[in-house]
Amino acid sequence: MSEPAQAGVVFPADADGRRSTAALGRMVVADALRPVDPAGALAAEQETNWRAGYLVHFRRLVEAGLTSRDAAVSIAGAGLDSLHARMRVVLPGDGETGVDRLRTAPAGRALAGAEVSGTAEPERQFSLPYSGQRLRDADLLHRLDTWVEQGVIEPSCAEAVRTVAANPDWLRLDGHTVTVLGAGAEMGPLTALLRWGARVAAVDLPRHQLWERLLDIARRGAGTLLVPTSQGAEGEGGTLARSAGADLIVEVPAVADWLAGLPGTPVLGNYVYADGATNVRVSMAVDALTTRVQGVRPDAALAFLATPTDVFAVPGEAVDQSVRAYAGRSATAKLLGRPLRTLSAGRLLRRAYVPGADPGISDSLVAQQGPNYALAKRLQRWRAVVARDGGTTVSMNVAPPTRTRSVVKNRALAAAYAGAHRFGVEVFEPATANVLMAALLVHDLHTGGGPVHAHPWQDEAYAAAHGGLWRAAYAPRSALGLAAVLGYGAART
Repeated sequence: MSEPAQAGVVFPADADGRRSTAALGRMVVADALRPVDPAGALAAEQETNWRAGYLVHFRRLVEAGLTSRDAAVSIAGAGLDSLHARMRVVLPGDGETGVDRLRTAPAGRALAGAEVSGTAEPERQFSLPYSGQRLRDADLLHRLDTWVEQGVIEPSCAEAVRTVAANPDWLRLDGHTVTVLGAGAEMGPLTALLRWGARVAAVDLPRHQLWERLLDIARRGAGTLLVPTSQGAEGEGGTLARSAGADLIVEVPAVADWLAGLPGTPVLGNYVYADGATNVRVSMAVDALTTRVQGVRPDAALAFLATPTDVFAVPGEAVDQSVRAYAGRSATAKLLGRPLRTLSAGRLLRRAYVPGADPGISDSLVAQQGPNYALAKRLQRWRAVVARDGGTTVSMNVAPPTRTRSVVKNRALAAAYAGAHRFGVEVFEPATANVLMAALLVHDLHTGGGPVHAHPWQDEAYAAAHGGLWRAAYAPRSALGLAAVLGYGAART
């Protein structure tokens, strides 16, 4: 039996009309690996339980790319090519066709842009909300130093934030228009950018309450918010909130055409999120939108947030700090660790790295988040690699584990985050995380995407704010279950 009809970007259907997310994931990963790791590609193709078995294959995507820069770029390019070849789109009048039809398809409606100006003065000094305070000057520098010492962020992350704090005139992002796709996301930079006086184009679903909140943020800020709305309906107040927004999954042409005509140097910031398979659909829609806008505005910069719960190659100094932490763990931890590792057949409380690895592999994939989440986030990383290799300015930074609504509604993840501090991982509040990541975006846009590195893994590791997952004593998944047990009570309060 075929599934209910969907519109916009959709998964490919099989002969029975089923749109299998697992089949798509298997084939995309296999296609990505095939140019450099044929054996890995075959293993992915033959995986019989993708929902449980995807973890090893996503790790292999990173490992296979370490052999050379060309290998990493080839994997990213092949993965993107596979997604664009396999994903489909259902457009009015066109029926179902390849997703690349979105590059040229006419818009279903013309979007106008309403402007909402803030009433506040721009903040002229960078400050970071943390534990009920706003850290500035010496307090900010001390917090950054403490995070580096504790292994919560990479030293390059602290240096980037210090540079922004020393150049407060950067905060306004004069000459840029930053598009925030997924404007209502907790981890997005919209609020911080508007406080700093920037020009921001917001894109999110046409939901009245969401836009009431965003418009209120804009009016209390110091910048300019550009709002997509149907032509002829671009009033302010309640009228604007009711007419604003667009569904990226079904309106890529309309949104892309509106964004391409905005003033200033465009920045396409991808902060979209949805549950389950919809996350892949909306991420694919954003990628199609990106290629369409770049065709008209080749000066467009790209921005992403990488999830910390993924697989990354990490520098040797991160490996060394983790090894020291493992060697220096308490006598009690050593005593309890041995039987736990034995009873779990080595799955619990494993050391994170082989000593001396450079780079090491930090595998923080969380099985509960599922293969669709992993594919959606890997799609963004692939686009960042290919775009940077082609000369585009790219801001892609690893964000810290954060107590967002999408995380804490998952009981297992909420409990694990509540107990994570016992294993050397700091979980951030959204207010701290989104300002920190907005500062890194500002840094990247003023420095051409940051320093040039020899290999894409170094680009991803630069300025990472991983919360300690890269430098803690234990491999993250080997401690996650115990963290959840220890944090269960706290997560319920």
